Amino acid sequence: MGPAQKPNVCRQLSRRALGFFSRDAGVVQRTNLGILRALVCQESTKFKNVWTTHSKSPIAYERGRIYFDNYRCCVSSVASEPRKLYEMPKCSKSEKIEDALLWECPVGEILPNPSDYKSSLIALTAHNWLFRISATTGKVLEKIYLASYCKFRYLSWDTPQEVIAVKSAQNKGSVLARQAGIQQPVLLYLAVFHVLPFSLIGILEINKKIFGNVTDATLSHGILIVMYSSGLVRLYSFQAITEQFMQQKLDLGCACRWGGTAGTVGEAPFGIPCNIKITDTPPLLFEVSSLENAFQIGGHPWHYIITPNKKKQKGVFHICALKDNSLAKNGIQEMECCSLESDWIYFHPDASGRIIHVGPNQVKVLKLNEVENNSAQHQISEDFVILANREKNKNENLPTVTASGRVVKRTFNLLDDDPEQETFKIVDYEDELDLLSVVAVTQIDAEGKAHLDFHCNEYGTLLKSIPLVESWDNFLTKVIYTGNHMKEDIILQDKMSTS
Repeated sequence: MGPAQKPNVCRQLSRRALGFFSRDAGVVQRTNLGILRALVCQESTKFKNVWTTHSKSPIAYERGRIYFDNYRCCVSSVASEPRKLYEMPKCSKSEKIEDALLWECPVGEILPNPSDYKSSLIALTAHNWLFRISATTGKVLEKIYLASYCKFRYLSWDTPQEVIAVKSAQNKGSVLARQAGIQQPVLLYLAVFHVLPFSLIGILEINKKIFGNVTDATLSHGILIVMYSSGLVRLYSFQAITEQFMQQKLDLGCACRWGGTAGTVGEAPFGIPCNIKITDTPPLLFEVSSLENAFQIGGHPWHYIITPNKKKQKGVFHICALKDNSLAKNGIQEMECCSLESDWIYFHPDASGRIIHVGPNQVKVLKLNEVENNSAQHQISEDFVILANREKNKNENLPTVTASGRVVKRTFNLLDDDPEQETFKIVDYEDELDLLSVVAVTQIDAEGKAHLDFHCNEYGTLLKSIPLVESWDNFLTKVIYTGNHMKEDIILQDKMSTS
């Protein structure tokens, strides 16, 4: 099947006004997003620069909001021109926000306060406070003091929009302690909370006696992932660890006595004691070795992607079944490109079970399906490929004249990510419009010229190409697109005008 016929926007708007669509909210939402996608991708739609600003501190973007000055200032990019939503009072360096997550109200749940039904920013400060801040006014709605025995620095979702994990900086000890050979028993801490209403699950310590020389650890979907410098990755059940090793159940706001000290859980200076201390090796769920700890799980049924743990294997990806570690048919994926920057691979975020493999000159979308006459085994095949627009023959025979006058021909091979050739820099998925967005850059003279392409997520068809007027060196729309941090100028070019 090929792509469906383009919808007529005027016809759809007329039918919507007359009530031809189902009253179901999901149908109306999908229809509205289909209309918006058609408007965005039509040929007459033009994009223009509407606002420029500068910042010396990192800039973050989340759901139409741009955050400046360590999340202290918030600007909405939804209006026709960006406008400031709020600016929190200035604070000292020790009180600045280190990391933040945007929480959005879950559908169908009854919450205790009216303000809980609006979006909130969950923020971690440099002095170990966890704040819930109104995403529209900047007002602090809740605050929890974590602890004084470690430095918490990172926020992440364990279960998106439901459970957060707050990770401490790794405890490497003082320089004098390391020189004296004194080993630190606790390497790092993980504090885990249910959100809205806030409730504590527990604080877990990752200690050297049980886990060995850990380089990092994190939580994802109820799985404790522990990584080692050797490339080893181990997975444990966080629920099983909690049930077996929790010393005492703690409730926020309740009085507690711990280690001879009394206080209120979550309030300064008492904070939250570490109540999950592992005294024996927990049951191992899964173990694998991968170069640079690169490990991903996804697909239907579950598969994982690793790079064999050898430096010469960098750029080679193995796709294996999680249930028995068997390699999928055609499961070794290698771009075979000669470039300064490595290609990258990941499971498609659209939950289709597909895989996206990005190189300097091509984007492969791979699908995972059953082998014919063998439902127990799965194979990898190409769904579609997006190719960079470049000359087919990159090799040039350059004659060289030696001192004796002899002419020698040598082959000169350009890199696949040579700046003078169109090279893919960013690939991103827009879930609401179901578009695959690709940014390609070509170095012309001293400046890089880029264009943003919208592709059909189902078939890979090019729907629209938008040239970026500014030089790529200064144009940082990728911050808006990927949510990464940066410390340069930002030019917003996500506003649309139609004719």
